[in-house]
Amino acid sequence: MALFDIRGLSFRYPDSDKNALDSLDFSIEQGEFVTLIGATGSGKSTLLRLLKPELAQNGEKSGEILFCSKPLQELKTKESAAKIGFVAQSPEEQIVTDKVWHELAFTLENLGARQADIARSVAETAAYFGIAPWYRQATATLSGGQKQLLNLASVMTAEPQVLILDEPTAQLDPIAAARFIDTLYKLNRETGVTVIISEHRAEELIPLSDRLMILDGGRLIADGSPREIAAQMKSDSSYLSYLPCAARIFASAGGAGECPLSIREGQRFFREHYIGQGVIPTKKPSEDRESALEVKDVYFRYEKDAPDVLAGLSLTVRQGEIFALLGANGCGKSTTAAVLSGLSKPYAGKVKLFGKALKEYKNGSLYRENLSLLPQDIESVFLRASVREELRGCETVLQKLPFDLTALMDRHPYDLSGGERQIVALCKALRTNPRVLILDEPSKGLDPVSKKQLADVLLRLKSEGMTVLMVSHDVEFGALCADRCALFFDGVLAACDTTADFMNGNRYNTTAASRITRGVCRNAYTGALAAEALKGGAAT
Repeated sequence: MALFDIRGLSFRYPDSDKNALDSLDFSIEQGEFVTLIGATGSGKSTLLRLLKPELAQNGEKSGEILFCSKPLQELKTKESAAKIGFVAQSPEEQIVTDKVWHELAFTLENLGARQADIARSVAETAAYFGIAPWYRQATATLSGGQKQLLNLASVMTAEPQVLILDEPTAQLDPIAAARFIDTLYKLNRETGVTVIISEHRAEELIPLSDRLMILDGGRLIADGSPREIAAQMKSDSSYLSYLPCAARIFASAGGAGECPLSIREGQRFFREHYIGQGVIPTKKPSEDRESALEVKDVYFRYEKDAPDVLAGLSLTVRQGEIFALLGANGCGKSTTAAVLSGLSKPYAGKVKLFGKALKEYKNGSLYRENLSLLPQDIESVFLRASVREELRGCETVLQKLPFDLTALMDRHPYDLSGGERQIVALCKALRTNPRVLILDEPSKGLDPVSKKQLADVLLRLKSEGMTVLMVSHDVEFGALCADRCALFFDGVLAACDTTADFMNGNRYNTTAASRITRGVCRNAYTGALAAEALKGGAAT
């Protein structure tokens, strides 16, 4: 039986001359694991929120959405809360109480469940999700991965028929994201709950999915099993970048037969067809350039009696390089960005910009053509009612960037998708033409094509003399453009090396391509490098 039946669904936002969704027709069966992909602004979030009545946006809707054969709009609020679970992109967005145990009980309390039933469900859910060790903690003390797991667990206490998730791992580090996706898969297989998820993280998710759907400009352009879609993309490369690395390598190298999807399948294909010398030559970045940012023995804590977040941190970022500071959620990367940009002051140690202490930049000169910060919380940079007003004075920046924002100009920044907000915020950060650009999670919410465009933008800025420091959990993005990468752990740098040596040396904090080619071809740490290594040696 179809859980959702979508018939001729179209949707248009107020004051827009274009449909965000256009004539969608599809059904989703009970128990399916469905992954929805598409470019930033393709309509994924709009569609998912229309499937949850309380979250549906204002606008002009036509067509029909049936839930269990009945019009969705006839579903009572209490029924919707219980039967249709929703997990959003931001881990903080859904948490409403101060304690973990209360968050788990909150949904059932609001549904009017008996205390005995609440106690049983909360205990069972906490044990199933591994939450028991932090059951009595304050929600504010949790890491991003723990918060998102708590959001999922809280929704599951009501035993919904369907889980709808809108880029739930966008703000999680690779290890936390993989664990979250494994939990989703386990829930789907062990409880039969239907999963509909929008994600840009293809590596772990697509091999587990029963079905893959692609939205483009509000229209459904592909719908089938992941292997069927991968076969289509081999001859139509427009969405190849959205597929797992193994599939991209296979298609780019002209592979024949069944397309690999997982890391293991990719390893098998690469080992069978690689005939090269085992090493791709790489160019070492220059070490004789002067420093742009210098950090020496820096210590920082948020409260006097709290533990140190930065515990003797030292690093040097050279002029004209892209430096990626990578690490898990909650390890202190954003704190580092705040300290380096002068927003937070360490209680010990030194921070210098172009050989000059930050405190010596007087009268706002630090932020005039010297340094600019794109924060992780990008909503904090938006002060106006439209994108056009936000970007007033950014005309020169817009001419340099490959992003077309024309269709967004009259929309409120908060009405944009996560990736669109990120691009608009970047334009604002570049307005002062800084010599040093600090980016906190710059690839958050971006689709693979937009990530590649952003990487190209950063490489162009580097060629023009700008120094870029980005803090991120996105190892794949760091591999696209960084000269050097460092792993932040326990308040200091646990590793720092050229990007090639960093990816080769790490087992877990590395790229999918590095895992696929490991032990066979050194330095093939991106899909493009791995595919290039295979050309001439792949079966055709």
